[in-house]
Amino acid sequence: MKRAISTLGLLAMLALAFGMASNAAAKTMTLAGWISDSHCGAKGMSADHKACAETCVKTKGAKWVFVNEKTKHVFMISNQDAIHPDEALGHEVKVTGSLANGVMTVDKLEPVS
Repeated sequence: MKRAISTLGLLAMLALAFGMASNAAAKTMTLAGWISDSHCGAKGMSADHKACAETCVKTKGAKWVFVNEKTKHVFMISNQDAIHPDEALGHEVKVTGSLANGVMTVDKLEPVS
């Protein structure tokens, strides 16, 4: 009997763990904001920051980040190769992608019209 209760308890804990993991799964969303570099973050939300961001990423080890226009929250970007500086920097963009654990995976990036 004790073994059956222990087994049921273990199964219940596993089910709870899988349920929590599914809640932490990535959510696809579209946000407006700016592509910046990890050194400057939200300070890079301007057209004037384009050259600085490129320099920081190319020569100083910074990474591309997305800055939400409304909240000024900075999200690391997991797939750095999705960012093409000529298309993404110097203007507000609309990013469609998934967000999991504070890290964004970019599926689509386009200028805000």
